[in-house]
Amino acid sequence: MSDLKKELRHEVLYKRDQLTADDITAKSKAITAKFLELEEFQKAGVIMFFIAYRNEVDTRPLIEKSLSLGKTVVVPRTLKDTKELIPSRLIDWEKDLAPGAYGIKEPLPERTRPVEPKEIDLLLIPGVAFDLSGNRLGYGGGYYDRFVGNLRPGTPSFAVAFELQVVDEVPVKEWDHRIDALITEKRVVYFNSRGAES
Repeated sequence: MSDLKKELRHEVLYKRDQLTADDITAKSKAITAKFLELEEFQKAGVIMFFIAYRNEVDTRPLIEKSLSLGKTVVVPRTLKDTKELIPSRLIDWEKDLAPGAYGIKEPLPERTRPVEPKEIDLLLIPGVAFDLSGNRLGYGGGYYDRFVGNLRPGTPSFAVAFELQVVDEVPVKEWDHRIDALITEKRVVYFNSRGAES
């Protein structure tokens, strides 16, 4: 199982690394537009985003739009020793963030404003690969699989990813968290009771 995951992770990350900066900008723009139309986004008061790293979907435009709409934006601070995520309220992108444990931008210790996970209305979750059953392959640390257990029951977790990250099947274990919806540059797919694709 871990070998299968490792191979798939390597294969998809290799493909994603081939994207140019222009590809990422254009595809991220299409994903942002789709995300802003979602009812779950419009209704959510407190949204937890991930900060894009390397060739991930650029979440900064979504974060800035959310701030301009008066939403409470939360981003993770990583505690490497305990493999925990601390949700922290983001107020100022430039002043609050700096590269953290894995080189990913996260709140500086002195600018961390912890938010109770149960206050989060919508979680945006990163990942390497996704299938059309809502299964997600993460980066291997298990941070988000553990974190979702702290949310209010029924809090939706959505993923944004490039179409090239959608695969036939993601190998999963029973503790792997399934997402509720996937937004790519081409489509929005729901995996919960709504079960719709657009």
